Amino acid sequence: MKVVIIGGVAGGATAAARLRRLDEQAEIIMIERTGYVSYANCGLPYFIGGAITERRKLTLQTPESFHNRFRIDVRVRQEVVAIARAAHEVIVRDLETGETYAESYDKLILSPGARAVVPELPGVDAERLFTLRTVEDTFRIHGFVEREQPRSAVVVGAGFIGLEMAENLRERGLDVTVVQRGGHVMPSLDADMAAIAHNHLRNHGIDLKLDANVEAFEPQADGSMLTRVEGSEPLSSDMVVLAVGVAPEGTLAREAGLELGIRGSIAVDEHMRTSDEDIYAVGDAVQVKNFVTGDDALIALAGPANKQGRIAADNICGIESRFSGSQGSSVLKLFDLTVAGTGLTEVAARAAGIEAQHVVLSPASHATYYPGSSSMTMKVLFEAGTGRILGAQAIGMDGVDKRIDVLATAIRAHMDATDLTELDLAYAPPYSSAKDPVNMAGYLIENILEGRVEQVDWNRAIAPAGDEVVLDTRTAGEYARGAVDGALHIPLDELREHLDELPRDKRLLVYCQSGLRSYVACRILAQHGFACANVAGGYGFYQETRLDAERRRTDVADCGVAL
Repeated sequence: MKVVIIGGVAGGATAAARLRRLDEQAEIIMIERTGYVSYANCGLPYFIGGAITERRKLTLQTPESFHNRFRIDVRVRQEVVAIARAAHEVIVRDLETGETYAESYDKLILSPGARAVVPELPGVDAERLFTLRTVEDTFRIHGFVEREQPRSAVVVGAGFIGLEMAENLRERGLDVTVVQRGGHVMPSLDADMAAIAHNHLRNHGIDLKLDANVEAFEPQADGSMLTRVEGSEPLSSDMVVLAVGVAPEGTLAREAGLELGIRGSIAVDEHMRTSDEDIYAVGDAVQVKNFVTGDDALIALAGPANKQGRIAADNICGIESRFSGSQGSSVLKLFDLTVAGTGLTEVAARAAGIEAQHVVLSPASHATYYPGSSSMTMKVLFEAGTGRILGAQAIGMDGVDKRIDVLATAIRAHMDATDLTELDLAYAPPYSSAKDPVNMAGYLIENILEGRVEQVDWNRAIAPAGDEVVLDTRTAGEYARGAVDGALHIPLDELREHLDELPRDKRLLVYCQSGLRSYVACRILAQHGFACANVAGGYGFYQETRLDAERRRTDVADCGVAL
């Protein structure tokens, strides 16, 4: 059997290695148009920033190491320019010599990846404007920074690459402005959670321009760049990084007459097989199913690409293997914070026609009596009525990735809130609490589903109806440092003695710092005949999402009180 693989990196390289492990006799050829066949794509910004200092550490495998270990014929700086399906051949151009040749195949795997989106704007071809997708892009940016010593940069786009570049350029001492067309950074977050990232970016010296539409780039005589933004003063900088997203590389598939998916992606079945039974496709170029909704989706992440490469190789070798979909689990380092998510956001759930609710909690990363704890902010989405976990987002200093990984597993296993409460998770004071944050999320959702408490968000609490009153149950010291205008104030521990001061003809919207004490207050009030609702996330969430202020995260109890 002869297998030709177009493209390396995550999907193609994984498929090649898996094929060899399954079939020692197969002839395997991998053709890669760049000079690097297997590299740490996600590590590229950190080489520019200096966290990774050696070029060789970006390269996971070389053509020589692939051949020595797996006896795979790896050809770099060569590009497949056409697929002749009837003849079972690909047409290859050697980018060094310009010569072309035909290579036959029994099975073909397409792993062309995705390309950086470059909008058709004036000035996008300027020398000081960069995109980051390949190792060559990385070395070009790194070389420019080392040689020219720029003092400022504009980063257009605030997804993963944009924010990672903003952080790494800032760590190198540059003044950095991030320009984002939408209203918040990170489309994988809801707007309220993204607000936490906004505050942190600004506090680390990033100038953040939201709802900003770039119109043109203009190189200046002094070597600087002007970025023209609709309705605003132009931004002057020494360099520009364009990171507005990626688009699937479906050109080969389209020209070969293969069935395409959304945005020109390659349509595949659950076996990663295209509309041609002898051609498979994997990685960022393929259309997949969203695991939670079952809808068609494009999810360009390394984890799914690796899995797909393995699955394609399995099926080529006669092993029944299926890709059941992706839920987009992701994590990002943002200066001192970790930002992570999995599954659906509120926006995505609404678009899919799913009635979703959410809880917001601010648990400590580990037992607060053990030194070094820090609080995180978690938002967990669940299906109304059933409690099925739909998605989660978390931001904090420590322990965020651990909780998102558990919740990603819960989504994959179709767990509901009760399942979260029963998870038996590892505990010791330096690592967690006896009731892990994931357990706590389950308890909060259960309380809502079982009618023990009603919940409202801050949209409702800052604009209460005429028959509603906002009640602050924090301590006097907390209240003195800031409160919601017009709120009544009775500390939780004094509530029972002051019930006669509360209006019984109005619904009480109750908040504390984190939502924990206000839940206790709601239980007291409900059992004394008051109509009440807990305000999700508490005043800390209000500070972050409404006042653009970072909350304190170290040495804070689960209830939000400073230790």
